Amino acid sequence: MTDLPEYYFRIRENGAAVFRVSTENRQRRIEMDEIAVVNTRNGNVKPHGDHVLSDEENAVIAEWMEERLAVLADRDIDDIHRAVDYLNLTTHWAQSRASDEDLEDVTDRLLLAMHDLRSVLVRKKADRIMAASKGAEGS
Repeated sequence: MTDLPEYYFRIRENGAAVFRVSTENRQRRIEMDEIAVVNTRNGNVKPHGDHVLSDEENAVIAEWMEERLAVLADRDIDDIHRAVDYLNLTTHWAQSRASDEDLEDVTDRLLLAMHDLRSVLVRKKADRIMAASKGAEGS
């Protein structure tokens, strides 16, 4: 059997449950003892029950949280790139294959979503331009 990691993180919606993995028993069975719950949204780490987290456990959890947040950030930007692709595919579909009934079903929701997105993007771009021009004036 290959060496198992000392800790296992069971992914949850906003973090993970953290387990210490052990095979140090008579039957060499894998035992997983929950030691903490981690919330990646707010950074909270709550020890499980009466368990007191060691410095090593805190370090392992902090490293996992850093890696997990990087994975989630990569997924977010990948999702946005996919959304651009979907918008292009949707445009092609609406122009070439959509029936009148299909368009009637989605047009209002698409227009509202695109208007909302456009408003946010324009406002954010204007904020960046204003911040950049203030930064250039201060130089």
